[in-house]
Amino acid sequence: MTTERYMRKGYESYLTFVLNTQESKVKIESMPVVCEHLDVFPEELPGLPPTREVEFCIELVPGTTPISIVSYRMALMELKELKIQLQELTDKGFARLSYSPWAALVLFVKKKMDYRQLNKVIVKNKYPLPRIDDLFDQLKGPTVFSKIDMRSGYYQMRVKEQDVSKTAFRMRYGHYEFLVMPFGFTNAPSIFMDLMNRIFQLYLDKFIVVFIDDILIYSRDENEHVEHLRMVLQTLRDKQLYAKFSKSEFWLKEVRFLGHIISGDGILVDPSKISAIFEWKPPRNVSSVSSFLGLAGYYRWFVKGFSMIATPMMRLLQKEVKFEWTEKCQHSFEKLKALLTETPILVQPELGKEFVIYSDASLNEMGCVLMQEGKVIAYASRQLKPHEKNYPTHDLELARHHFYGEKCRVFTDHKSLKYLMTQKELNLRQRRWLELIKDYELVIEYHPGKANVVVDALSRKFLFTLRAMNTQLSKADDGSILAELRAKPIFL
Repeated sequence: MTTERYMRKGYESYLTFVLNTQESKVKIESMPVVCEHLDVFPEELPGLPPTREVEFCIELVPGTTPISIVSYRMALMELKELKIQLQELTDKGFARLSYSPWAALVLFVKKKMDYRQLNKVIVKNKYPLPRIDDLFDQLKGPTVFSKIDMRSGYYQMRVKEQDVSKTAFRMRYGHYEFLVMPFGFTNAPSIFMDLMNRIFQLYLDKFIVVFIDDILIYSRDENEHVEHLRMVLQTLRDKQLYAKFSKSEFWLKEVRFLGHIISGDGILVDPSKISAIFEWKPPRNVSSVSSFLGLAGYYRWFVKGFSMIATPMMRLLQKEVKFEWTEKCQHSFEKLKALLTETPILVQPELGKEFVIYSDASLNEMGCVLMQEGKVIAYASRQLKPHEKNYPTHDLELARHHFYGEKCRVFTDHKSLKYLMTQKELNLRQRRWLELIKDYELVIEYHPGKANVVVDALSRKFLFTLRAMNTQLSKADDGSILAELRAKPIFL
């Protein structure tokens, strides 16, 4: 009865149910070609990889002298886990005792060393990561897809012997160095991309797309896909490269890859890229109108007749005008919202060009806009989780920079965040975040909040209802539950 009463008052309502989708997944027994290559999907890497045609090298800026950082104290639980991880690295031959003059810190997150200081003096590798649009040019016509995820791909590449000493790290239990490519080096993605391109050179642009450690196989029909998948798996076997079965997917009609949804019908924009704007609810007061127009006005040069379209809402901002949301206001709002999310504005990223992120975090939400050469690639915003509301602003702003790419300039209205890369003491959350951004060439710059109107609008807009509809839950390897919004895709 309580639910019915709220519905009569106009509250938004949702019907929720749990559906077990495990049985709908393709079982390994139904994939003979995969069964033929089960050795490509081991539970753990077998040991030190063979010497390959590409090895991880560390070229330093001329005149660089060895860098050695003093380790910091760890909690007892951290030391216990550190000893376990160190034992795994040495047992598999991935690391050994070192007498190197170099020494990096250990960041207490999985597979992570703090190479910030060394990254500053490394000559940046210019091997090009593939352009996303070039990759997708090949995906016109296929109807069957498989996606293979490499198992700890970086650990499947050796470090050049003369550079092993530069990977050294120190902590409570000694001084060690890596024999395989560690996580945290700025050149790691480019060098691994070089290796993968050489290995699959014969198949590129024919039936395979490779981006770092993700492999996408595409075919016109299922019979053709069997042969394509067999060739890829045999190549991995021949090169002694290994994949992770739990993260791989086979015989798909639709696949999410690099921020897009790919199917036989074409390539679609991932709805999550534009949901922050597309799902914006109609403003309910002058403040929320001002917030939305602040965002829309920033891109007025993209919208023909912007002032005329926005007039009904702009009148609500005038003094002594009573707030009344009319049909004209609603039409103005919907039209501007649609224009903001059309493809001329949301462009595809071009690798090799600098990325810019404008970020902002308020007491209730976080928001950011990813841009390149003044053009929007994606909007993003979400409400803070209860525990995140206790984070200091420094932590909230940092949470926006989880973008994987090339050189990226980050603008934030939290001034002290610009010193993150040189800060000595980091808490556990910041260490985990640093793990995500160390592969990138980030430059963090201060940008006053008043000038940061786009993300300020995204992070401070009010959310009155829960809008997560058709949410798919899945269980991760670590036992945590993940939720994915399944929204209607927007066709290009």
